[in-house]
Amino acid sequence: MRFYLIDDSPNIINILKIIIHERELGQVCGSAESAVDALEDLPVLRPDVVVVDLLMPEMDGITFVKRAREIVPEAAYIMLSQVTSKDMVADAYSSGIEFFLHKPVNSIEVESVIRRVCQAVSMRKTLSQVHSLMQQVPRPAAPSAVSAPPPQPAAGNDAASGVRQRAENLLRCIGILGAAGSRDIIELVCYMAEHPEAKALSVSALCGRVGNAKTVEQRIRRAAFTGLVNLASLGLEDYNNEIFTEYASTLYRFEQVRKEMNCISGKGASHGKVQLNQFLSALVSYSAGEYY
Repeated sequence: MRFYLIDDSPNIINILKIIIHERELGQVCGSAESAVDALEDLPVLRPDVVVVDLLMPEMDGITFVKRAREIVPEAAYIMLSQVTSKDMVADAYSSGIEFFLHKPVNSIEVESVIRRVCQAVSMRKTLSQVHSLMQQVPRPAAPSAVSAPPPQPAAGNDAASGVRQRAENLLRCIGILGAAGSRDIIELVCYMAEHPEAKALSVSALCGRVGNAKTVEQRIRRAAFTGLVNLASLGLEDYNNEIFTEYASTLYRFEQVRKEMNCISGKGASHGKVQLNQFLSALVSYSAGEYY
């Protein structure tokens, strides 16, 4: 991953550079002490992850992120600040950031947040590549439920059992374990973890692995949407809730979670939407232990 760092304190930039280098998180491709200068660098450097201070002279971090997303929309943005104001944090998330890093900088928190964001960026790139490939080749036909019964972990298969247990725990965290569709989700996660090539299948083809493709997809979509609503509700109560910060931008696109938050609070009329490809792929990554 390529990082770009922005802070009006050169000491903070140096600390972040050291952490990124020593923890082998990626490469710092550039840095600036001014958001205005950074906007000139972004079109040339096109980093994967941008870490920006919230409060800076000339241009604050929220304004910067809004402008930067027009230049490098594919990048992920992390906000760095001492601010604890709920309204300001809400504005920052609305601008398009994925996570907050709190000052004073803590190396453990920096590593944890950056690894989460890098996983999300990698997943989005993979989904984009798969989508491009799907546009170029004929879509595989969905197998019937009779010819492809729901996959079950082999007896004594500790790895498969671990995937299933982690998937159940995650669905429990977002409040949808036991909901109609949760069993279908778990079966698909187990299948995709065992067959990595299945990520190239369409959602419809995947759903055909566990039953009637249309019916299963409807159940999964309803369950995933319930999870989105639950996360949005958590975010309204506390932006720093661990479940909210962990899953709002990995299982879902954060802008859609934010949209649902606005809908719940009466600030918007439209609900957030679920991208099932991202939802299932993220579940597989978590359940297979790829997120850490």
